[in-house]
Amino acid sequence: MKAISNKKPEKSIIKILDASSAAKKLAERESTLKEKAKLEREVEAIIEEVKARGDAALIRFTKEFDRVSFGTKNLRVDAEEIEEAYEKVEEEQVSAISSMKERLETVEKRLLEKVKLDAAFDNVNVKIRVRPIESVGCYVPGGGASYPSTLIMTCVPAKLAGVPRIVVCSPPNVDGAMNPLTLVAADICKVNEVYKVGGAQAIAAMAYGTESIKPVRKIVGPGNKYVTMAKILVSRDVAVDMPAGPSELLVLADETANPRFVALDMCSQAEHGPDSVVGVITTSRTLAEKVVFELENIVYSTPRSEMITHALLNHGFIVVCETIEKMVELANAFAPEHVEIMTRNPEEVADKVLTAGLILIGPYSPVSLSDYYSGTNHVLPTGGFGKTFSGLSSLDFVRKVAIVNCSKDGLLKALKPIKVLAEAENLPNHYRAVEGRFKVEDSK
Repeated sequence: MKAISNKKPEKSIIKILDASSAAKKLAERESTLKEKAKLEREVEAIIEEVKARGDAALIRFTKEFDRVSFGTKNLRVDAEEIEEAYEKVEEEQVSAISSMKERLETVEKRLLEKVKLDAAFDNVNVKIRVRPIESVGCYVPGGGASYPSTLIMTCVPAKLAGVPRIVVCSPPNVDGAMNPLTLVAADICKVNEVYKVGGAQAIAAMAYGTESIKPVRKIVGPGNKYVTMAKILVSRDVAVDMPAGPSELLVLADETANPRFVALDMCSQAEHGPDSVVGVITTSRTLAEKVVFELENIVYSTPRSEMITHALLNHGFIVVCETIEKMVELANAFAPEHVEIMTRNPEEVADKVLTAGLILIGPYSPVSLSDYYSGTNHVLPTGGFGKTFSGLSSLDFVRKVAIVNCSKDGLLKALKPIKVLAEAENLPNHYRAVEGRFKVEDSK
């Protein structure tokens, strides 16, 4: 990627569009999210090499992409590295990680409890129970940045679901080590295995296995376009959670919204990377102009200003429309990762938003709250996949199983309906399996 300059550009930091132009903006976004054939070929080649050469391929790609050279014995994080990690982090950081874990556990436990179901009718008893997936792989972005919170968000739900083997893959930094706070988070979450490998090669290793990494049943976690493409390709052979690409925020606002709050939240989301998508849909032209003013006051003096500026200039937008109904219509078509609602009646608007990964209501519910404190999961569908996918949860790590127990009287009552439907589908032995039980009884 070419260098990003923080020199203030001559043009506005962000575009203000009318509603008719918003559809074009949406189409542009969907076009950029369609993975190019070149990317698919590159990722396919990486996957095939990992399948053919195992650990040797991981070592080669780690040297090529992460500029780190080490041997296969260094792939897996050992106990000594975890002990050293604790010495490099602050006590308040460990405490923050632990409290994040506890809040997420509180929400996820309640969710799992709701899945348990008992029903009875006509002497038929039905139970719905969950069973954990045998093993999962959690991808945690790293390298130049660190995301211990992502490790918490992927591993805690898996642990609560009862997954017996949890594997974490995350790229090493330039020193060949993993971020110490990420390692501490892995230890706090009681992760079984941690490997210093990232990118498409990590996804391939977890999907198909190498000498050091045994394959898993399901792969979860966000990543860059190479990771996302790898997950799409290996999904032919192993389950994945969702294609999660660049981060997204859409703010729905009317004239009552605080423009500085809106601008601050846009900047916080834009600092995820230059491909981050941040937008506002509002019924107030005045608010739109005030948001632009606030952004231009903030971005050139804030930390990570180059990243934020690039994201706003290339993927930022503000749409002005006439009605709340049109605002919601555009939001549902966009299907963003995060939606913040800052309107006079935010709960009413929230009820109409059907495709967002996560909805945050009111001026004091920023995305940062959901990232670090609210107990909700921040691994969410992006790129419009909110139309069909939900955010990650403990339900992604279990299979639901129905347990049925029917009495003799209950089966007798079912005799006629089963006969009718079995004959309609030309499956006579389905009915004979039921009828035969009572013929045996009569012959005694």
